[in-house]
Amino acid sequence: MNKVFSILLLLAILTLNANPTFFTQIIIDKVRFQYGDYAKRRLEALNTLMVSMVSLNTLEKLEKVNSFFNQMQFVPDIKLWGQNDYWATRIEFIGKGAGDCEDFVIAKYFTLKQLGIPSEKLFFTYVKAIKLQQAHMVLTYYETPTSVPLVLDNINTKILPATQRNDLAPVYSFNGDALYLAKQQGLGQIVPSGMQKNKKWLELVDKIRREDL
Repeated sequence: MNKVFSILLLLAILTLNANPTFFTQIIIDKVRFQYGDYAKRRLEALNTLMVSMVSLNTLEKLEKVNSFFNQMQFVPDIKLWGQNDYWATRIEFIGKGAGDCEDFVIAKYFTLKQLGIPSEKLFFTYVKAIKLQQAHMVLTYYETPTSVPLVLDNINTKILPATQRNDLAPVYSFNGDALYLAKQQGLGQIVPSGMQKNKKWLELVDKIRREDL
């Protein structure tokens, strides 16, 4: 390899490192076309935030991602999408700037995965919100499979251990790998073939794949 080529290669690498991105210009342009300028700015703001978080520790990433998405509005699916139970992709959530509890969780989950948090530590957790007397979903982070999980929520925006969330009664948890009967400490008991029955999850993954085309 000659010196000129080596210098050009180094400059290219430095340029890429100086301008990292998590969303392609094609996706950004799609968001602007479909949802407008404000949506484009939200996506660009997320990209800028994610770039700034690459070297942060796990807890800092959890806090910043949780805080960013909790700025979005809570709007029921029936009002926003005309359906009783619609799982929006992260792009759809950012595009609308609003969503219900599942949409907050989906956006946080996939953002943290992109930032290098292992999927086996992140779980969608269905709970019963006791004070509200209704079903709810939160994102839980398990440092180890037997840890007390941290709860990322759009109702109580402070990240707390599940044992300090007496307002929530856990029902079950899942991610892309497995479905579990939930409990506050540890993942609980695995449900055989659970994800094969989770139609909403499979539909969500398919929509995400199509967004990248």
